[in-house]
Amino acid sequence: MDFKPEYIEKLAKIINDNGLTEISMEDGEQAITIRKDLPEVVVGAPAPVSASPVSAPAVSAPAPVSEPKAEQEVQGKAITSPMVGTFYSASAPDAAPFVEIGSEVAVGDVVCIIEAMKLMNEIKSEQAGKVVKICVKNGDPVEFGQVLMYVE
Repeated sequence: MDFKPEYIEKLAKIINDNGLTEISMEDGEQAITIRKDLPEVVVGAPAPVSASPVSAPAVSAPAPVSEPKAEQEVQGKAITSPMVGTFYSASAPDAAPFVEIGSEVAVGDVVCIIEAMKLMNEIKSEQAGKVVKICVKNGDPVEFGQVLMYVE
C-alpha cells in the first residue's frame, strides 16, 4: 500500500468525524501517524504571547490593527493543512508562489504544497475567492488542522 494524499486525507477525515486525536497505520515497511492538536491549546497559547509584545512597545496603534485582522479571519474561510508536514508556497525554490495576498483562486486551484514523508501533496482551494491572509511562511512545519491561509 502506498500512502497517497487521498488516503491521508481519508485518515484525517476519520479523525475529525470520530473525535479522535491520533491515528496510526502500518503496512510492511511504511507507517503513518496523524495527530490532531486540540484547538483550545493552540488558541490559548498565542494570546498571552501577543499581549506581551503589544504592551512592550506601548503603542496603541498595533492593538486596533490586530483586531481587524482577527475579524478578517472570521469572515474568510480557512484553508487548513490536511496533514503534518512542511509548507511550501511554490513548486520550486526559484518558482513564483502559487498564491499571494490578494490572489484570486477558484475551486480546485493549487494554493500550496505540503511535504509529508517525502511526498509533495498539492493543497487545493475548496472555495473561490480572494486570498486575504497567509498564516504560514515558506518552509515552516505545519500540523494537521493548522490554518494555512484565509480565502474570502
